[in-house]
Amino acid sequence: MAEEIEPNSNFPKNSRIMFCYFLVAVVIGIVSIAILGCVFKTAFIDKDKWEKVAASQEKPNHIVLPGRGNIYSIDGKLMATSVPQFYTYIDFQAEGLRKDSFMHSKSNGIDSLSICLSRKFKNRTPAGYRAYLLKGLRMKKNNRQYPLIEGRISYSDLKELRTFPFLRLNRNKSGFYTKEMVQRQKPFGTLASRTIGDIYGDIDMSIGVTRGKNGLELQYDSLLRGVAGTSAVRRVAGGWTNVVEIEPIDGMDIRTTIDLNIQDITEKSLMDKLKEIDAVSGTAVVMEVATGEIRAITNMERVREGVYAETKNHAVADETEPGSTFKVASIMVALDDGLCHPTDTVDVGNGVYMYRGARMTDHNADKGGYHRISVEQAIWYSSNIGVAKTILKAYEKDPMRYAKGLYRTGINANLHLEIPGAGRAKIRMPNDRRNPWSKTTLPWMSFGYETQIPPIYTLTFFNAIANNGTMVRPMFVKEIMRNGKCVQKFETEVVKDSICKQTTLAIIRGMLENVVEKGTGKAVHSDVVRIAGKTGTAQIAQGGVYRSAGHQVAFCGYFPAEDPRYTCIVVIRQPSIGYPSGGTMSGAVVKSIAEKIYSNFMPYDVRTMARDSAAVLYPLPKAGNRNALEAVLAKLKVGIDLDSLKSGWVIGERIEGRDSVRLKNLDLRKDLVPNVVGMGAKDAVYLMEKVGLRVSLDGLGSVSSQSIVPGTRVLKGQTVRLILN
Repeated sequence: MAEEIEPNSNFPKNSRIMFCYFLVAVVIGIVSIAILGCVFKTAFIDKDKWEKVAASQEKPNHIVLPGRGNIYSIDGKLMATSVPQFYTYIDFQAEGLRKDSFMHSKSNGIDSLSICLSRKFKNRTPAGYRAYLLKGLRMKKNNRQYPLIEGRISYSDLKELRTFPFLRLNRNKSGFYTKEMVQRQKPFGTLASRTIGDIYGDIDMSIGVTRGKNGLELQYDSLLRGVAGTSAVRRVAGGWTNVVEIEPIDGMDIRTTIDLNIQDITEKSLMDKLKEIDAVSGTAVVMEVATGEIRAITNMERVREGVYAETKNHAVADETEPGSTFKVASIMVALDDGLCHPTDTVDVGNGVYMYRGARMTDHNADKGGYHRISVEQAIWYSSNIGVAKTILKAYEKDPMRYAKGLYRTGINANLHLEIPGAGRAKIRMPNDRRNPWSKTTLPWMSFGYETQIPPIYTLTFFNAIANNGTMVRPMFVKEIMRNGKCVQKFETEVVKDSICKQTTLAIIRGMLENVVEKGTGKAVHSDVVRIAGKTGTAQIAQGGVYRSAGHQVAFCGYFPAEDPRYTCIVVIRQPSIGYPSGGTMSGAVVKSIAEKIYSNFMPYDVRTMARDSAAVLYPLPKAGNRNALEAVLAKLKVGIDLDSLKSGWVIGERIEGRDSVRLKNLDLRKDLVPNVVGMGAKDAVYLMEKVGLRVSLDGLGSVSSQSIVPGTRVLKGQTVRLILN
C-alpha cells in the first residue's frame, strides 16, 4: 500500500514568521527613510539653524599672548620689558543692554558708575562722566565702540574697573569690552633708547604677537616675540569649560653690551654740550677696544627749544662726509705705500690753494696759514692743503692705487651691524661709471669730502688703530638667554687682522697723541687720563651747496693713550653758538666721557696706601633684604650685631669703635609707604610695588630720597618717585 503523505503542519507557522519579517523590514525601511530625511533636512535645509546652535555651544579659540623677551644691559639691568595695556569700550548695541536699567538702576546704573569712574580717574566730575556716557547712549545706532576711558589703562586698573557698577555685569548686558595692547617699558628712560628700539603696540593677529619696530627689538624680533598659544572653551552641562589649550612659548631674552653707567655718563656729557652750543643734533658712541663691544651709544636731536630726544640712530644710519677724521686714513695709506714720511715737508702757503679752478682753504687762512709744515704736522694742525698736497704728490698719476689703499685699511668693510637701517661706508673708485671721479675728487677725498661714512665706521677704524691694527666688528648683543640661562653667546669677530704695517701704526698713533698735545685737539688734553685722537670739521652739503647748512664737528679717539681700553666718537651737527670746532665742541664731550669713565676704573692699589687712623675700613651697608646683606657682610668678613631681628628686611648702621655693623628691623606695614632711603633700586622697587605703589626711577645707585613720606597711607594707583645717586 502506498505510503500516504501527510500535509505539512508548519506551513501556516512559517507564513506568519515571514510576514513578521516583512513587517519589521517595512518598519525599518520607513524609519530609515525618516532618519535619512531628517539627516537631509538637518544637513541641507536646516543647516544654518543648527550651525548657529553649534556655535552657541562653543566659544571661538582666542589667542594667549606669549611674554615678549626682556632686554638687559651687560651687567643684567633691565632695559626693556613688556606690560599689557588696555583700551576700554562700551558696545551700546549689545543685545542684553537695557536702557531703562542703565538709566535707573541704583546698584548698576549710570549714576553709580559715573561716581566710581570719577573717583578712580579724576579727569571728569561724576556729572561729566554721566554726560559723556549719555552721549554714547544717544549715539547707540552707530556706536559699537564707544571709548569708556580715553587712552590706555593697566591690567590692575582693568581688574578694578570690572568691579564697578554696570561694568561688573556680563559682556552681553553691559557691552563692556577691551582691546589688549602691549606697551614696552624702559626702566632707564632714554638711555640707549633708539638702539634698544621700539615695538608696535598693536598685536599682529596673524601670529598673535607684537612685532619689533626698529633697533634691537626689530633685529632680534623672531627671538624676542615668542609663540602665541590658543585657548578654546565649550558649553558643558550649562557651563563653560576649557577643552583645548596650547600653552604660549615666551620669547627669549637678550643681554646687550651696553654698560648703563657708561651710557649715563655719555648721554649726560653729550646733552650738556648740545644745550650749551644749541646744536641741532649729536651722536656719541663708546666702544671697548679689545672686544668691539658697544658700551654706550646715544643719538640726541633737538625736538624743541632746549629739549632733546632720540629720534634717529645717526651713529649707524648717517652716510655723511666725515671731514678731517678721514685724513688719518689718507696719510696711513701713503705711509704704508712708502710714498711719504712723517718728516717730509709740504708748503701750504697762506692757507689758500687753487687746484684746477677749485679753491681749497685751511682753517687758519684768515691768520696767514701755516706756510711750510711736515706731514705729521699736517695731521696735528688738520691742514687740508697739507694732506691734499701729500696725497696729490703720491697718487695724482695713479688715483686707483690710493683708492685700493683705502679699501686695504678696511674702513669701508661691511660690518654687518645688528641695527636695522644701518648705513655703509661708500668710497668711490676712479673707474666707477655710475659715480665717476671729477678732476678734484682725489684732493677733496683726501681730507674727508666726496665720500660717505657713518660715524660707527669711523669709530671702528680708530678702534683698530687702538687695538694694535686689528679691526673688530662692533657688537651690540652679548648673549641670548632663556629662563636666565645662556643659549647662544656671541664672541668678538675680527673683520681685518691688520689695517696697516706695524711701523705705520706706530707713526699714526704718535700723530694722534700729538693732535691732543700740540694740535687742534688741545682742548681734549686731560690731567686725569691721556687721550689720543683726531678732530674733524666739515661743511654740510645741502642741494649741492656747502655754505648754507652749517657744519658737522667731530672728534674720534681712544683712552688711555698708552694702553687703550675705550674708543669714543662724538659728532655734533649744526651748532649755532660759538665757532664750529671738533676740538672745543666734540672733543670737550670726549674729554668729559673719558675722565668720568677712567675715574670709575682707576687701578688704585690700596696695598700701597698708608692707613689713615680715622679711616673706616668696612662699608656702610645698604638697607634691604636681610639674607642678601648677611651674605655680603660674611663674604667681607665684617662682624654683625643682629639686634634681635624679626623681619626679612633690615637697616644697617656702623657701630662706633667696633669693626662691625648693626642690623635693625625695618618696620613694614601693608597699608603704609615704606622707608626705602639707602636701599638699592631692586629692593626699593620690590617693597614699593608690594604695598601697591607704582614706581618711577630717576638716576643710578642707591635711593637718596622718595617723593612720598614714609608712613603715609597708600593710595591705589599712586606713583612714588625714587631719586637714586
